[in-house]
Amino acid sequence: MLILYEHPLSPYAQKNKIALLEKGVEFEARLPAAVGTGSRADAGFVDASPRLEVPALVDGDVSVFDSTVILEYLEDRFPQPSLLPRSPADRARVRMIEEVMDTHYEPINWALSEVRNFHRADGELAQVLETRAAEETERFFGWLEDQLGEREWFNGERFGWGDLSIVPYLNGSAGFGLRPEAGSRLAAWRERAGKRESVMRVTREAVAAAGAMAGVAELVEKRLFRRQYRDHRLEWMIRSGGLDVVVAGIRNDNIRFGGFLSRPGAPKSP
Repeated sequence: MLILYEHPLSPYAQKNKIALLEKGVEFEARLPAAVGTGSRADAGFVDASPRLEVPALVDGDVSVFDSTVILEYLEDRFPQPSLLPRSPADRARVRMIEEVMDTHYEPINWALSEVRNFHRADGELAQVLETRAAEETERFFGWLEDQLGEREWFNGERFGWGDLSIVPYLNGSAGFGLRPEAGSRLAAWRERAGKRESVMRVTREAVAAAGAMAGVAELVEKRLFRRQYRDHRLEWMIRSGGLDVVVAGIRNDNIRFGGFLSRPGAPKSP
């Protein structure tokens, strides 16, 4: 059976779980020990994901990391039902949508979580960051509405790659009170997508995990939880006025940056 190292709140992991469920592939979801802490992780997870990021997929002797590469592997390994549209142009279109959601949309929700759940900013700074996030989310809703056009699904006639690349992020926005305008094509699409069994399952798991987040800000303060500032997240925070958030995180040693083959818990260089 396939193993997917994941966290229920990771939109990257969610899209891989939706793909596995849509293809009817049995898998075991595993939450790596100490994920998000910057501390020593499971050896199996470290071997599968040298970047120490979820998701990572293990299929026998094959290990695959990066959510997009995992989608591509699943499409090659289990070609039916296909999650990609038929034409090369449409395949490129949904892959570009995925790229936008992963690298431009994701940091908006991530920053909102930094403010609301991890209490990295308050007062005027928190208001600045929340206002910027709401404005950018609204612009993305307009862009997604244009991308959907008159299609039933972003993929075209059937739910697929383009749709599963969007729904985790829009559900994340909804958790912060940001939703497509009622009566819009995008709102209708989200309602349709939300009724799929695959989407309902990952949503239930995300809601349950979110309920366990109480007190996480205290863990951050004690340096028991270190949020990862990947490139696009760092860029969003700085250009949106949150440089002080980053500086404070570095000073307090409760943020971390990405790396490759850097095993947590290893002795630090002098």
